[in-house]
Amino acid sequence: MDLTYTPREQEFRARLRAWLAEVLPGLPPRPSPDDWPGRRAYDLGWQRRLYDAGYAGLHWPVDAGGHGATPTQHLIFLEETERAGAPYVGANFVGLLHAGPTIAAEGTAEQRARWLPPVLRGDEVWCQGFSEPGAGSDLASLRTLAIRDGDDYVVTGSKVWTSHAEVADWCELLVRTDPAASRHRGISWVAMPMDAPGITVRPLRTLAGSTEFAEMFLDEVRVPVGHRVGAENDGWRVTMVTLSFERGTAFVGEVVACRRTLGELARAAKANGRWDDPVLRRRLGRLYAEFGALWRLTQWNVSGAQRSGGVPGIGGSVFKLAYSHARQELYDTAAEVLGPDALVLDGPWMPDRLSSLSYTIAAGTSQIQRNIVAERILGLPKGR
Repeated sequence: MDLTYTPREQEFRARLRAWLAEVLPGLPPRPSPDDWPGRRAYDLGWQRRLYDAGYAGLHWPVDAGGHGATPTQHLIFLEETERAGAPYVGANFVGLLHAGPTIAAEGTAEQRARWLPPVLRGDEVWCQGFSEPGAGSDLASLRTLAIRDGDDYVVTGSKVWTSHAEVADWCELLVRTDPAASRHRGISWVAMPMDAPGITVRPLRTLAGSTEFAEMFLDEVRVPVGHRVGAENDGWRVTMVTLSFERGTAFVGEVVACRRTLGELARAAKANGRWDDPVLRRRLGRLYAEFGALWRLTQWNVSGAQRSGGVPGIGGSVFKLAYSHARQELYDTAAEVLGPDALVLDGPWMPDRLSSLSYTIAAGTSQIQRNIVAERILGLPKGR
């Protein structure tokens, strides 16, 4: 992978930086964390600005509504938007970072034309309906049942940790379409409209006080068969595509943010005298090296995804495993640097520290990632 910048890429960076400097001061104030309709409007408003300026779906294939940008241009976009403090994808992260890319990779031409443009324009929000009370890490144990009835599936069951269900228009939903098949072979991936009769959403409050997750109960919800992405009972393979996006590229913007946070901690340590502690300096230095290595791995994964037709490989599991633990250590170190200031519940540091605890579970637990690395990269036998 060539890590140097061409004149065209340098020009792209300069143009993007100038656009951000012009548009960011005019953004409205961020809404309250508990104001989900306001947050949806704010996040989609930012997405629309990106779309109108030609930056939405920058790295998506042209035939999926994107611009077919190079991996380096994609990474420059992430670097510059984080550096400028631009809004993140927010409520639309499922649609932009894994449902949309999955449809771009696996959907029919009609499905791509129906669902991808509204995601890129900031018109529609997606949520994720994968995990169930008895099927979290062991996702193939899911029991939400979809019974074929003419041109519809009739879906009954429940989901948990359904990201942004409270403001979503669509749900990427895993259902069991063949209960008699083996666990991995009777699953289908469908797009469910969230305004369909029979859907009940109950928000879940996290340790950090936020409610971006929900329980979702499905009582004979009718979903058109034409909303199935991929073949019937081939949903496990499609799910692996979704998870490869979630693990391999969905966190890349956060790596840039963590590197910025690390710089803020170093400055804080110098200001409050903690920099004089050699053990702390060594810890900060090691984290600096770790996040530098994660950024290089990100570059490799993004480049590899483009070479493989846009779908990240199992390198995403290596990244997810290393990143989730590095993020936790980053915020543990923040508590060491800041002392009591890091313990203020409504302060700037505590919400991120609390949310960091979930990263070894989200998008597949660290134990699952270790199994993937052991079996698919190192070639070790499966455990009994």
